[in-house]
Amino acid sequence: MLGSTHGTFTTDPRRAHVVACGELPPGAVHGRAVTADDLDVSGRPLYSGVPDLDRFFRPNSVAVVGASDAEGRPNTGITRQLIAWAERVGARLHPVHPTRQSVFGIPCFPSVADLPEQVDLAVLLVGDPLPVIEQLAEEKVRFAVAFASGFAETGEEGAAAQARLAAAVQRSGLRLLGPNTNLNAFEHFRADLEGPAIALITQSGHQGRPVFAMQELGVRLSHWAPTGNEADLETSDFISYFAERPEVGAIACYVEGLKDGRAFLLAADRAARRGVPVVAVKVGRTETGARTAASHTGKLTGADAVVDAAMRQFGVVRVDGLDELQDTAALLARARPPAADGVAVYSISGGTGAHFSDLATEAGLSLPTLSEAKQAELHQWIPEYLNVANPIDNGGHPVGDWRGRRIIDAILDDPQVGVLICPITGPFPPMSDKLAQDLVDAAEQTDKLVCVVWGSPVGTEDAYRTTLLGSSRVATFRTFANCITAVRAHLDHHRFTTGYRSPFDEAPRTPSPSFRKAQALMRPGQQLSEHAAKQLLRAYGIRVPREQLVTSAAAAVRAAGLVGYPVVMKASGPQLAHKTELGLVKIGLTSASQVRDAYRELTDIARYEGVALDGILVCQMVEPGVEMVVGVTHDALFGPTVTVGLGGVLVEVLRDAAVRVPPFGEYQAKAMLSELRGRALLDGVRGAAPADVDALVEVVLRVERMALELGDDLAELDINPLMVLPRGQGAVALDALAVCR
Repeated sequence: MLGSTHGTFTTDPRRAHVVACGELPPGAVHGRAVTADDLDVSGRPLYSGVPDLDRFFRPNSVAVVGASDAEGRPNTGITRQLIAWAERVGARLHPVHPTRQSVFGIPCFPSVADLPEQVDLAVLLVGDPLPVIEQLAEEKVRFAVAFASGFAETGEEGAAAQARLAAAVQRSGLRLLGPNTNLNAFEHFRADLEGPAIALITQSGHQGRPVFAMQELGVRLSHWAPTGNEADLETSDFISYFAERPEVGAIACYVEGLKDGRAFLLAADRAARRGVPVVAVKVGRTETGARTAASHTGKLTGADAVVDAAMRQFGVVRVDGLDELQDTAALLARARPPAADGVAVYSISGGTGAHFSDLATEAGLSLPTLSEAKQAELHQWIPEYLNVANPIDNGGHPVGDWRGRRIIDAILDDPQVGVLICPITGPFPPMSDKLAQDLVDAAEQTDKLVCVVWGSPVGTEDAYRTTLLGSSRVATFRTFANCITAVRAHLDHHRFTTGYRSPFDEAPRTPSPSFRKAQALMRPGQQLSEHAAKQLLRAYGIRVPREQLVTSAAAAVRAAGLVGYPVVMKASGPQLAHKTELGLVKIGLTSASQVRDAYRELTDIARYEGVALDGILVCQMVEPGVEMVVGVTHDALFGPTVTVGLGGVLVEVLRDAAVRVPPFGEYQAKAMLSELRGRALLDGVRGAAPADVDALVEVVLRVERMALELGDDLAELDINPLMVLPRGQGAVALDALAVCR
């Protein structure tokens, strides 16, 4: 949710979903008046306020409802930890319990109403927080935390109880963390560490432990938000808040489920605008249930594919493991912007350098060949028979004396090199000790990124524990894979944020002239015929072949003469999805007799198959090009999505597609094409002419506009094939399928 979510919209029925999603309150977003400019043409919000959580993390006063000091009680340990936390943050703590005079020597109050002051935060150690919420509202408490479980995580009854709790919170005006959360927000954060910090968000407290433990390795953490079931405060709220905090260098997230897709995108957009990297583990990569879709596009777009695309679209770095989360977040938080994209690999072993270089290159990192002059410089200290082109192999001995630092400085001085990576697969003291110290000393004197992979399984060596981990300027990893993942994320993040322009700033706010034409063609709950679906495309300026819909053989012959031979004939009906499989398409017809015969054959097949027709389409036969698919599907979390991929009869076999969530601009439309494995087909292969990529991008953008304006009414749209003709000749939608919600 985007801040306070109280009340409903009633002015525009096209915006009714805003109420259901809790995206905007009437009249204000965190105290800001709502205007038409806050909503896109679909009625979804374009603005996300930042919740003021300062008094949640650093309250002046805290009430602990259900506090206890009785031995053996779970609440006793929690109360003790909260007292210690309140002392650290300088907050006054007030125990609340109906039968106790004091708790751990602190005066206790029978109810919230009896507190001596208005408190910022109430921590609820009660089994049913619902009755307490109303009391807190009366006392104007700003924040509450509910630890109690037994809500949405337990099934339908628990979900209903959570809905009642969420409704009470919305009425109250306070903000709630939980239920089913824990004490992670009140952990002991080290105050002696300097530099940019990681802010941590987790839906499962245990899954954040590895990141939190990085403080012991010298990495600073500033906050931990354990969101639990997210009845109110959610991941998006904390991303927005942390993105504005000056001490936060990166945001690390463990996400089990996103509550509101648009809210998440707006939060990620806020972080991208400010250059704050967001790194996330998002569980749920595998499909847990079958999905039925009439269109090819629907079958190509699984729920996780949309999440993955949405994160990539807004610069969120998605990783798989908690070890990747901690290493990538730490590097992104602490590393300075890269001076260049080139990576130099420096090792004492030719095998190590070659192995690491293979993995790095495969992952997309650029390892530039060093100039002849630079190689000659390095050969002053490295034997001539060793390769120094990149990777750089020093043979081992030079790291043990004065030559080691000279080599490192020379590599870092190369303008092509923005990152130096030194993989050390195992310790070899005393030379490895000196190598580690030289790398640390060099890192302190350069703005470029210096990374070390310390591969020893022991990890107790002084060179690792003291020298490398004692430096905030050297990024130290334990595995090749994590180093490569983090460095790639670092370079990608800075490429992404350089010149980033928010798509929400340019999103359409009023319907286009096409909207009313298209609206008249929609048939709620029905699948449109190909003829009607093409009219929908035509309304949005998407080119379709010349064609006529006929209901007799004689009319078909007349239509063929008008369209121009050769022609294609196809059955057209409102429930007809895939005509080719039923033999309901005839191509390359060159005479009146062929047209008559084709008409009779198509109508006979349809009658035999029990397919209702609105007629037979007689279509212009378009010259061959690159067959693509462009479509719209409706995602339960993000709403309308746009897909582009290789099309034709093999679309579901190749499954080569890219997805975006509107709004997006031309840059993202082109980026979608770059993600396709078959992208080279558009550039022309084996003598074929390059395809009209500009026309394809234009179709994608027109389909995006259609998705924005019709997305809540359009369950699926499938243009397949979209024939992309040679450069300068455009793109033509040869077939189309549309399903109305």
